[in-house]
Amino acid sequence: MTSGEMLLLLNRAGERLSAQRRPFDVGAGLRRLAEDAGYVVPSTHTLSVPLARKQLSVVVRWVLNRPTAATHVEQLAQAIGEDGPEDGRGPLQDLDIDIHGAQVFACMLHLADHPESAQFWWQLAAGAGHPGAAYCLHLHHIGRGEMAEAKLWRGELRQLLADLEDSDAFVTGMGQFAAYVRGHCPPAESRPGLNAEVERLAGRDDEPVLVCRPEREIADRLHCAQQP
Repeated sequence: MTSGEMLLLLNRAGERLSAQRRPFDVGAGLRRLAEDAGYVVPSTHTLSVPLARKQLSVVVRWVLNRPTAATHVEQLAQAIGEDGPEDGRGPLQDLDIDIHGAQVFACMLHLADHPESAQFWWQLAAGAGHPGAAYCLHLHHIGRGEMAEAKLWRGELRQLLADLEDSDAFVTGMGQFAAYVRGHCPPAESRPGLNAEVERLAGRDDEPVLVCRPEREIADRLHCAQQP
């Protein structure tokens, strides 16, 4: 993927996200409060804000625990973090981006509480055709109360899964998976070392806005975090 193609993907994502917000729906807001309190069964098409956050947390940890996660981040770092000038922050030119690595890196950033940077990398991966990243963006925006944006990425997910007879089954299945993990698996352990590595990357610029340069060290840290 060339830098021009990458910018085109991000511009398209930005255009989708620039749609005006719908006015606040009082009735829908009251319904979400009732869903959160357990008085109303959540709609099959719209998750409540807390539930979306919980599901995204489960998905993020599942992605980071995949056996190939560290390898994909290393490949991403080789293309982006180490092919520029000596400081690793040169222009992105003619890079072969590992979109699975972009998805994993976004999940790292989300876990380390860098939501804007995570959104950037999810948009990059989703724009390049990664359905898991589009699903994460769907949950990410619901978790922020941005329902219009969440709907846009739900539509993008449907397009990416157009080969499936029922793309909604993917979302339903992921929701059931997340609910099972929350109810039957012990809470995930914190990863202070991994988060510290993200913070090191975030502090490389004097006024960091986005964490945009993964390095091989963060792949090594993820590999260590996966060890029993």
